[in-house]
Amino acid sequence: MDNILIVSVTVFLLCTVILLYRNRLSLMLKSKYRNKLPSGTLGWPFIGETLEFVSCAYSDRPESFMDKRSRVYGKVFKSHIFGSPTIVSTDADVNKFILQSDAKVFVPSYPKSLTQLMGESSILLINGSLQRRIHGLIGAFFKSQQLKAQITRDMQKYVKESMSSWKEDCPVYIQDETKKIAFHVLVKALISLDPGQEMELLKKHFQEFISGLMSLPINLPGTKLYQSLQAKKKMVKLVRRIILAKRNSGICRVPKDVVDVLLNDASEKLTDDLIADNIIDMMIPGEDSVPVLMTLATKYLSECPAALQQLTEENMKLKKIQDQVGESLCWSDYLSLPFTQTVITETLRMGNIIIGVMRKALRDVEIKGNLIPKGWCVFANFRSVHLDDRNYDCPYQFNPWRWQDKDMSSCNFTPFGGGQRLCPGLDLARLEASIFLHHFVTQFRSKRQNHNTRHANFCHSADQMALHGPFSLLYIFTNDFLF
Repeated sequence: MDNILIVSVTVFLLCTVILLYRNRLSLMLKSKYRNKLPSGTLGWPFIGETLEFVSCAYSDRPESFMDKRSRVYGKVFKSHIFGSPTIVSTDADVNKFILQSDAKVFVPSYPKSLTQLMGESSILLINGSLQRRIHGLIGAFFKSQQLKAQITRDMQKYVKESMSSWKEDCPVYIQDETKKIAFHVLVKALISLDPGQEMELLKKHFQEFISGLMSLPINLPGTKLYQSLQAKKKMVKLVRRIILAKRNSGICRVPKDVVDVLLNDASEKLTDDLIADNIIDMMIPGEDSVPVLMTLATKYLSECPAALQQLTEENMKLKKIQDQVGESLCWSDYLSLPFTQTVITETLRMGNIIIGVMRKALRDVEIKGNLIPKGWCVFANFRSVHLDDRNYDCPYQFNPWRWQDKDMSSCNFTPFGGGQRLCPGLDLARLEASIFLHHFVTQFRSKRQNHNTRHANFCHSADQMALHGPFSLLYIFTNDFLF
């Protein structure tokens, strides 16, 4: 009887707290902002609408959370996700304003577990001149002909090695294969590390590290966050050893990798610890985003025979020219393939590797009549814009030809973000995808002995991936090095 009484009193007190919380929050919003806030609901006390947002994000229609509310409240609405009242935008113009605003208006916002893992010196967390400096240095290096030539050589090498092991009678798991390729290429560009024992050890620690990025913020032995922090310490130790070796042997004035670029800068703020931490952080976007791009491209092509045929014809012409000249293809050859580029662009639009980005308002901001209060978060949703039938005809149909006469600079297309955090690796992502698709249709498909069997195995691998990878909530937060 006593236990029942205790439970009843506890439930009563909990309900009272919840009601008081809701009433207080509602009164505060009405009195302070009156009718300036967008329509919407803050959901349950404390957890808001996070559970529904997460469940939708991991489904095959992540935009369903947005669509459901935008139909009722409009393209911009209020919600409560990840522990913060949030303004959600599915409006291209509002998103553009958010992306192009400087750090005096909006700063990136992250879950607590992510901020603990990244550390205070992470480019994900720093703002202002230091963030712009690092972003500028790396952006310039990523655009250099030297790095593009290196990426081309490495990508060709690893793609050929991977495809040579693909068997006729076995399924080919495209995402797994492209992950291996992209990780090797990225690590080489960051720290000049070649495949081998150290690379495998780094990859092992990296997988442990990223497994805790979206974990509960509890740093105790045995928890995901604790294990991730330990893995990062091991990775930082490895990178610091490489940095020290470079310093002892003399810093290369013509940079071969990102570490060289940062070591060559005279800023005292770019300490070895900061460089090591940020090298690890820079591995995150390349871990899945480029492999997902390549995997989704193969999936969509397998479902669109006309596009696959045209892509094959275009790349076979390039291969014949290469065979006649007797020289290896260079990076500009791959990027000059017009239909291949439209395939990649359409894959970026439909696949939406990055669902969107989150920012925190440092002051009250009004955009198109919508108020974003100081201290609130704002979620600029890219996916809903890319799949809006008011922006694209038949948005769920893979149609690369739509880009032959369409302007990619429109604010309706933001797969790489925009503003000061525009992805510095956008050209490299296209380059890697172009090389993979070229060799896929000229090396792998052309050597098939049994078309139906190979085609079925290939589709199986792509479909397996499409059920999960590209819609992970991880991308909302960890790609803010780029955004």
